[in-house]
Amino acid sequence: MKTILIILFTAMMLSASSQPLSQQELLNAGPMVGYSEMQEVMLWVQTKVPAVARIVYWDQENPNRKYSTDRVITSRKEAFTAHLVADSVEPGNQYGYELYINNRKMEFMYKTEFQTQTLWQWRTDPPDFRFAAGSCAYFNEKEYDRPGEPYGNGYDIFMSILRKDPNFMLWMGDNVYLREADWNTRTGILHRYTHDRATPQLQPLLASVHHYAIWDDHDYGPNNSNRSWWNKEDTYEAFKLFWANPSYGIDDMEGAITFFEWNDMDFFLLDNRTYRTPNYRNEPGKTILGEEQLQWLFDALTYSRSPYKFVVMGGQFLNTSGQGETYSNYGFEKERQRIIDFIYEQGIQGVVFLTGDRHHSELSILKKENKPTIWDLTLSSLTAGPHTTADEETNTLQVDGTLVMERNFGMVDVKGPRKDRKLIITVFDTQGEELWTRTIER
Repeated sequence: MKTILIILFTAMMLSASSQPLSQQELLNAGPMVGYSEMQEVMLWVQTKVPAVARIVYWDQENPNRKYSTDRVITSRKEAFTAHLVADSVEPGNQYGYELYINNRKMEFMYKTEFQTQTLWQWRTDPPDFRFAAGSCAYFNEKEYDRPGEPYGNGYDIFMSILRKDPNFMLWMGDNVYLREADWNTRTGILHRYTHDRATPQLQPLLASVHHYAIWDDHDYGPNNSNRSWWNKEDTYEAFKLFWANPSYGIDDMEGAITFFEWNDMDFFLLDNRTYRTPNYRNEPGKTILGEEQLQWLFDALTYSRSPYKFVVMGGQFLNTSGQGETYSNYGFEKERQRIIDFIYEQGIQGVVFLTGDRHHSELSILKKENKPTIWDLTLSSLTAGPHTTADEETNTLQVDGTLVMERNFGMVDVKGPRKDRKLIITVFDTQGEELWTRTIER
């Protein structure tokens, strides 16, 4: 019955006018490649009108045998977005794909491809890989921006990221900036996502690099928003509509929380807003993550056998300056110390926090004799205005030479045999020029 309805809908769309809609009139954004597993990959697209979307894909080693996702009818109710599952795939392969809307193939001037993860366990050393990371992506829209000089700039950064050829990208919050006209209504929230996702410089990166995302205050609600934000159901719905994560919450725990593995590395994606105590509320048990999420993280870190365990969250964890929405400010220091103590007591090696929010980048490191080393790599911002006075902060754990006060992004290369993995971290400017590099080894 579903197939019959889709065929009838497609025929109706094609016959509604003697002049069929052009690609520009059909497609708003995407396609985007989402999560990758060994036997399943998620793809995403957004149309401008109700339409039937599907992806046709093939193993690049056997291009004559083609597969198709299910057809999905996009609707206004879901902002004309479609999540398309490629489930006729095998581990460790590279795939090409085509997007069809209303049975018309869309043409692109850039690569459309995805990959499945490798089944390396019990067979070989884990493959080397590279991922990109960044936060704070502001896209100007004059009608809704504050007066004065535009806050966003340097959209070519997304082409620079693509040229570095990462396997996937981590979007570490403030991926959109909801404005005053946006955050109180579902209409405004979906408008912001729709506008920003259609940015031309973003499309080639979306089409061939896998994407995972968390959120921070600006895509959750107003600036510095917390658990009291009244309209978080609508922003949560938008987050689910516009990203293609492995999950949107874990078990009964809602929020921008998920987990994924890439080869031998574990990534714990956390929500620092849904359960957050208001910054200015005075009480002894203030929390950023909430007890349920914190206990899940503790259990998951303890279970993990990953050489490095990447904990991804919006605000800085190690920074000691007491500035901004860091863990060392607003009375959240006890939860920060609780997490550190847990890592120490359990002897959990290789914990690397990946953080954003601050509009500057830096690497922080906490070393204590006979205790596991903890790192915090902050990467911000992508296109939002940079924090030009960050050098006035006193972060006692900052690694010399790693402070960046301009728009930037990071690349992490994971290299080496299974029992001797290392991380090579490089930070680049908007044009893709190297700003600094450091190596982490256990």
